[in-house]
Amino acid sequence: MTDKNILISIVKNTGCFKWEDKMNKRMGIIFAVILIAANIVGCTGFGRKNDKPIVLTLWHVYGGQTDSPLNQTIDRFNETTGKEKGIRIQVTSVSNTNTIHEAVIAAANKEPGAAELPDMFVSYPKTVLSLPDKDILVDYKDYFNEEELKAFIPEFIQEGMIDDKLMVFPVAKSTEILFVNRTLFDRFSKETGAKEEELATWDGVFNMAKLYQKWSDDKTPDIANDGGNFFVHDYHFNYFQVGCESLGEDFFSDIADGGKLAFGEKFKQIWQPYANAAISGGVWLRDGYATEPLRTGKAIVSVASSASVLYYEDVVTYENNISEPIEVISYPVPIFENGKKMVMQRGAGFCTVKSTKEREKAAAEFLKWLTEPDNNIEFVVKAGYMPVTEKAFEELPNASEKLENLKYRSLYEALAKTKKDYTFYVAPQLPNYLDLEMHFEKNVRLELSRAEQEYKDALQNNTQTDIDTYIEEAYENLVQAMK
Repeated sequence: MTDKNILISIVKNTGCFKWEDKMNKRMGIIFAVILIAANIVGCTGFGRKNDKPIVLTLWHVYGGQTDSPLNQTIDRFNETTGKEKGIRIQVTSVSNTNTIHEAVIAAANKEPGAAELPDMFVSYPKTVLSLPDKDILVDYKDYFNEEELKAFIPEFIQEGMIDDKLMVFPVAKSTEILFVNRTLFDRFSKETGAKEEELATWDGVFNMAKLYQKWSDDKTPDIANDGGNFFVHDYHFNYFQVGCESLGEDFFSDIADGGKLAFGEKFKQIWQPYANAAISGGVWLRDGYATEPLRTGKAIVSVASSASVLYYEDVVTYENNISEPIEVISYPVPIFENGKKMVMQRGAGFCTVKSTKEREKAAAEFLKWLTEPDNNIEFVVKAGYMPVTEKAFEELPNASEKLENLKYRSLYEALAKTKKDYTFYVAPQLPNYLDLEMHFEKNVRLELSRAEQEYKDALQNNTQTDIDTYIEEAYENLVQAMK
């Protein structure tokens, strides 16, 4: 068949033009050329016109604006698959989940001065639950079939389900990990006999916190009650929530009516050692993330998101501006004796704002690419997260063994143990979850800090020094504040 006949055949079979036998053959060739050009423009991408790709804006939380593991991965997508399919991802903000939460709610409520919602943003389900209209978001089940979704870790998909719709798509998940400044811990251990193995249980952590406070206080006998903090938890709310659930008690009650905190027997049980260590001065109670006191040597053990590894440096800088290199290692989170090995599932997901089917499909194509095992692993190991599919988890050990940074290698060893031995806890989707969390965090810090100061004053003045009195009073004040 000649080139001319091929072109004519194409025109006949496209269905785009009605073929007339008497049509001039030369005109047929012209039509064919036009048709092929149209196919190149219209069929290789997502409705591109004049070779212009679909540009999707994104707000995310992975790293900094100029040094982000996700930005690097997006650049690769834009230059490869994105270029082939006519899709371009444009990052317009890199922030944290709290800032994005506020910006998303402000935009959704059309508050004066609020930015326009991007095509995609990264958030927790609690942000979606706070929206005035959740239906502005895409249901990913419209773009991922059942077989595709089965490839993902079930708990990760479950967390993103809201009103039976998959509105928060898992791309990288974190969990809580115990981070230890081994350099400073070894000094403490050498003089006190403390062992890293004791960090496997909460009782071990809190007993060590009290020991550390006394040991560091004794270093300056001329200054009373100046012992250092040993331990810091990123979210007190998670400690109590997972602690209660791991011991078989509901942390929340009246869920059908919106939800409130139960304050049951197990809560009181896990309150005792935590409050004791905090009021004794062994626990960091100030605002902010757990990375800060570890970076400055004001605490040497933390429980925080695995993604915190991005912010833990290999150097600690003290208040006197003296710095020294340190080694940071990771362990699975401590457990309670007789409790289940349970850990908080963390890590936000991607939400896509409804627009046109074409743009929504383009967003889904990007997420499919990003969660392919090789692409997903490349991204997550740079950011301290876990991959989201079973296949990627199977391949993760091989990838982590190649990591040159010992801090990251230790983290992924701890994550592998966590995946193998622990159950991921998924918090209930309560409309007031965020309010409960923020209110609880504020009041726990407030009450324990107040009790710590009063206890310290009592020790200095040789007055009421029965710590159980302060533990009980702080508990009663917390319960009252949460009503």
